[in-house]
Amino acid sequence: MDKQTAIIIPARYGSSRLEGKPLLKAGGKYIIQWVWEKAIKCKGIDRVIVATDDERIFNACKEFGAEVEMTSTEHKSGSDRISEVAKRHPEIAYIINVQGDEPLIEPDNIELVRQGVVDDNTADISTLVREITEENEVNNPNLVKCIFDVNNYAMYFSRSKIPYERNEGKSKFYGHLGIYGYKKESLFKMTSLPQTTYEMAESLEQLRALQNGMKIKVAIVKNIPVGIDTIEDFNKFKAMVEG
Repeated sequence: MDKQTAIIIPARYGSSRLEGKPLLKAGGKYIIQWVWEKAIKCKGIDRVIVATDDERIFNACKEFGAEVEMTSTEHKSGSDRISEVAKRHPEIAYIINVQGDEPLIEPDNIELVRQGVVDDNTADISTLVREITEENEVNNPNLVKCIFDVNNYAMYFSRSKIPYERNEGKSKFYGHLGIYGYKKESLFKMTSLPQTTYEMAESLEQLRALQNGMKIKVAIVKNIPVGIDTIEDFNKFKAMVEG
């Protein structure tokens, strides 16, 4: 049986801040199409699948030629959605979860996530961080911080400023980018486990994996892919690609 590596892009229509954002158009393309086009440029990827719970998104993806699958509307998270798709495909061994609202994600960054989980036998999951240089970002609870060990395995993720600086200037700070690679068994394990105390306290799903002893490999990147969460984000992206 093949050991395929797949990018699965979860995309749902409902969003508290910007409903229907996968189908917003900029530069003549849907947001979800921009993401898919970045994903198919990645090295070492066997297939790219959009996972959605909405027929409008399903039909739009068919329109521009993407492989797309319908999923349950009951999922609480993107990892639950990609897990449903992965269960249908015994040939897929590694899964990269690329957010459907990040049209500026770089194929090279996705490749680093792929390497983190495919090339490292110890890693259950892989992800990305970038150095934080602005003080206001360090203290912003919407930017999740990550600390990791000397072998680049995550020790903790938090909305708080970590580490605490008893001695100023002795530490760098890293912000987490919401892209994950999984060994398939690790994805199934994580999504089957109950929520943990730290996960519920911080509203961070990756803490469930850490609290259950799973290993998350971290790679550091320089560029910051900007997600589209609000109409202002979308207008900025639209101006960028159309201007």
